[in-house]
Amino acid sequence: MTNEASIAALLALIRERQKFVVTSHTRPDGDAIGTALGLFHLLEAMGKQATVVFTDPIPDIYQFLPGVERIVSHMPAGSMDAAIFLESGTLERASLDIAEFTAAAPTFTIHIDHHQSGTTFADFNWIDPTACAVGALVYNLAVASGVPITKAIADCLYTAVVTDTGSFNFPGTTASTFAMAQHLVECGVVPNKIAEAVFFSNPPAKSRIVGIVLSRIEIQGSTAWSYLVLDDLKKTGAVVEDCEGTVNQLINIAGVQAAVLLREIQPGAEFRLSLRSKGDIDVSRVAERFGGGGHRNASGCTLNGTLAEASASILAALREAELLDAATAPEL
Repeated sequence: MTNEASIAALLALIRERQKFVVTSHTRPDGDAIGTALGLFHLLEAMGKQATVVFTDPIPDIYQFLPGVERIVSHMPAGSMDAAIFLESGTLERASLDIAEFTAAAPTFTIHIDHHQSGTTFADFNWIDPTACAVGALVYNLAVASGVPITKAIADCLYTAVVTDTGSFNFPGTTASTFAMAQHLVECGVVPNKIAEAVFFSNPPAKSRIVGIVLSRIEIQGSTAWSYLVLDDLKKTGAVVEDCEGTVNQLINIAGVQAAVLLREIQPGAEFRLSLRSKGDIDVSRVAERFGGGGHRNASGCTLNGTLAEASASILAALREAELLDAATAPEL
């Protein structure tokens, strides 16, 4: 189904229904939160009832988004006509209580995703890996709906896109991305205000976390890696959200083509990995080998074991991926 056909079908499904619940993946980022709120405002503008549910806390840097105060942590009472999942990947990865969701029993489920690893677990699935962000897909939905894009919708979707493209630096950023950004600015977005809130309002603890990560950098060939343990968060007063994006400090190094940050979840037993790459190294394939997923150049997964075991496993997988991708990369 083409994007145009998917949009038309999705709009028809929405217009046939009245009460919606919207959610995204666990540990929600800017794309997840911004898109959920943008869709929330769009649904309300279409005369629908919508509730945004995130069981995980919303990071402080996104508290400026219009409508954030209306996000709830539990499924609303009463029946729902449809549940819309944004880049959740699977039902199990959604930031909601599965038991509550099952009890609410929405009569229809929708999944909108832009990840290569996106699955068709819902009744209706719109997956477009060429989109720069799931916010871009909802932007196209909003334009096609004919509903005026308010400043609230624009602020939310712009935040989604600017964060998931790494301020328009990541692969997947195209001319259409900038055309969308221009339109959202014309609808009321003030780019420097959003940049200030998202990129220039970090707490001191995050800077201390970055310092720890930088002090532990190891570089093997074209792969850089570092790690954080639970005690680092305790000593710095940091929270998990302060670790987000820190892996970008590693991939920024000249000559580095792949980077990984290991963050301890269970003492000496489980680590959450953030993977980044440049060029032809596909870290989504590496992440998928360990039950994770994401984009070609930005993915994540979880590994069991000690730091030594987890780092050895991921470094071996990255070396293998680098060799495979180098061998199959097209000649320029």
